[in-house]
Amino acid sequence: MPTQQHEYLLELVQQRPSLVATLLAEKGVTVPAFQEARLDSCDMSDRMPTEYRADSVVVMIDKKPVSAVVLEVQRKYDSKKHWSWPVYLATLRGRVKCPCILLVFCPSRREAIKCAEPIDIGHPGWTLHPIVLGPDEVPMVTELDRAIANPELMALSAIVHGAGEDGVKVLQVMHDAQEHLSKEQQSYGDLVLDLLPKDAVDKFKEIVIAMAKEYKTAGGYRSSFYRELVAEGVAEGVAKGVAKGEAAAILRFLNKRGIPVPMEAQERILGCTDRETLESWIDRAVTAQSIDELFD
Repeated sequence: MPTQQHEYLLELVQQRPSLVATLLAEKGVTVPAFQEARLDSCDMSDRMPTEYRADSVVVMIDKKPVSAVVLEVQRKYDSKKHWSWPVYLATLRGRVKCPCILLVFCPSRREAIKCAEPIDIGHPGWTLHPIVLGPDEVPMVTELDRAIANPELMALSAIVHGAGEDGVKVLQVMHDAQEHLSKEQQSYGDLVLDLLPKDAVDKFKEIVIAMAKEYKTAGGYRSSFYRELVAEGVAEGVAKGVAKGEAAAILRFLNKRGIPVPMEAQERILGCTDRETLESWIDRAVTAQSIDELFD
């Protein structure tokens, strides 16, 4: 059964079919000039007993079909595809009557190498070389203009590179592009952050919290994830401010009572952000005769 990890590129291509031409360009493959790119039937059975169905098919049109792309998403290498991929191309070519290209997307570098193996059809000189796009070949979209012009490529870039060494850069650009995108395109942010590992999302969350201080409100974000994230960041900021005030009050009260507070204890009190713990220390500070009694 298809998973979200399998479907995200197909969803982006569904929103903008011409994305496949952009991805092919990253592999040095150009398609003829076209005026429109549209989705086509993924059914490659063509009345054959065995069902053959591709993940996605895009046809580029300039009054008539000028190129067609079979897009396959492979999370793991499957040797059976060596039999079905040639069928996809031959059947599609017969249906649309134009040159056809096989583009395989592999999120894994190791699986991409396997999927790129040539497929010997058997006829002399007829060998299919799958065009495979691995994570290293997905461009890192770090320019705001490019993100706004091609939000689907931006989303793919963020999904593939968001957890990497320079992940903050692509996520920052995605964040900055939000106000320039349509409501539907803003929802790509939700898709990206749902797919990224938690630690990558946490890093990005720090950026959003910082941005919240500038925007003051989450009202400018139409994406539910962004609204919730900013609101959570504001709430955390308020909570930290209250905690800091309570910690300072504890130290001041102990000082007024003449109770020595070593540096280590001061750091512990000031570093605490748990409201329940701080409130218990406030209560104990009234009667505690030493710093040890405060912490007991």
